[in-house]
Amino acid sequence: MATKSLHKRESDLANSNRQLEILSNGIFQNGELPTFKSKISETNQFPLKAKKLEILQINVGYMCNQVCEHCHVDAGPDRKEIMTRETMQQCLDVIKTTGAHTLDLTGGAPEMNPNFRWFVEEAAKAGIKDFIVRSNLTIIRANKKYYDLPEFFKKHNVHVVSSMPHWTRGKTDKQRGDGVFDKSIKALQELNAIGYGMPDSSLRLDLVYNPSGAFLPGDQASMEKDFKKALKEDFNIQFHNLFAITNLPISRFLDYLIASENYEDYMYSLVEAYNPAAVGNVMCTNTLSVSWDGYLFDCDFNQMLELPVNSKVKHISEYNEALLEGRHIVISQHCYGCTAGAGSSCQGVVA
Repeated sequence: MATKSLHKRESDLANSNRQLEILSNGIFQNGELPTFKSKISETNQFPLKAKKLEILQINVGYMCNQVCEHCHVDAGPDRKEIMTRETMQQCLDVIKTTGAHTLDLTGGAPEMNPNFRWFVEEAAKAGIKDFIVRSNLTIIRANKKYYDLPEFFKKHNVHVVSSMPHWTRGKTDKQRGDGVFDKSIKALQELNAIGYGMPDSSLRLDLVYNPSGAFLPGDQASMEKDFKKALKEDFNIQFHNLFAITNLPISRFLDYLIASENYEDYMYSLVEAYNPAAVGNVMCTNTLSVSWDGYLFDCDFNQMLELPVNSKVKHISEYNEALLEGRHIVISQHCYGCTAGAGSSCQGVVA
């Protein structure tokens, strides 16, 4: 289990250009596998275009208390990129005027940003319909200053979306580090205790599943049943929905694929599972991703590959919804991850 980010290790895969080079060459360059562009062109879905903005996803920093094996953000305790209050204010100005109904705060561990609570308080006043915070759960138990997070979330009616690779200790700790499972269970029990995840509760608690190896997720509905049964029986934990998300071949998961000699097989799996029905609903069509320093991307994955939006508007400070709507989405081979099987987005399956 790595304890440092790719950036800290000075890995060549910390360079987004190197990742894109790998994704563009080899089996895609020699024609063994079709590029994503050629694949969606077969069904007249190229260029992929942005529709009406529904979700504004803001990455408030790459700092995290965990170093997970699959992390596409390459987050960790050694990452110091943190959104400033000035950039947060620019985001708030947009939140007040945008037609988006969902605000999605992510990281790293978003709670580690020193201005996180201020931002949540201010954003909550804007009247967003669904206010999501993506929590790794262990942050709630990481330090005394975070112990009251469940109550803070409840006060502002935050929709908590939590990482939970499996209902067993072994698989969870393998992906996320020793001790993560027990801390996650404790955090979920605390959230349940104040009403989160209860069947009739408006305090939404959803879990996110990422496969722990070089394979695609199973059926989301079936896995949700298994998760609910096991967590209820073993720990008396309840939650609302499970989102199954395919691991994209970028950053630390790409590093894992190459190190384990699974890269080509995994790309074959993604291409073979390609589903044209999933293309029309991929998250980049209704989501805008904002980086810690305020730059705009079609999705969180493009943000990590440093592929900015194809628009005159590049930064949140110059935001213009009319100019961004209808833009051509920037694509590469990693996009197969969002269109495999039932499709994959930050909200789970799309097809």
